[in-house]
Amino acid sequence: MQVTQTALPGVLLLKPTRFGDARGFFSESWNRKTLAEHGITLDFVQDNHSLSAAVGTVRGLHFQAPPHAQDKLVRCGRGALFDVAVDIRKGSPTYGQWVGYDLTAENGLQLLIPKGFLHGFATRAPDTEIIYKCTDYYAPECDGAVRFDDPDIGVDWGIDGEAILSDKDAKAAHWAAFDSPFTYGEAT
Repeated sequence: MQVTQTALPGVLLLKPTRFGDARGFFSESWNRKTLAEHGITLDFVQDNHSLSAAVGTVRGLHFQAPPHAQDKLVRCGRGALFDVAVDIRKGSPTYGQWVGYDLTAENGLQLLIPKGFLHGFATRAPDTEIIYKCTDYYAPECDGAVRFDDPDIGVDWGIDGEAILSDKDAKAAHWAAFDSPFTYGEAT
């Protein structure tokens, strides 16, 4: 397992080893012992799997507030997506900054997004599946979102035309009106 620190401290890019032959490949997408050797000790309690049929579908930017904040380990099971994390920890030296990576079924990359970050993705291929692990259960009362296309954040989603959004994401708060429930250096 190759683990790379991104420009946002705590957000990690993981590349599991793949063993392939004419039949396809095998890969361990999660191994508690292997990741503990890299200093990653998380207790995942829920796996999520979603399908987005159309290219240009955007889901996010989402977060789950304390006391049910979530670390997420995200990968692409089929297709291709652009995965984004935005630092929303008040007082953080990287507050409001974002990173984004292409995760595809072919490259096998995964993005580890800690508590205190927004998460969202845009699909790059039809019928794209995203699979991710979470360290806390979904709690609707703690669910929140920020507008994916807010110019104050400035994520370059690389979308041609209009993004396909849920009603929730279309009505999400703008960055200027957002009061983050996370503070840099505080345990969540």
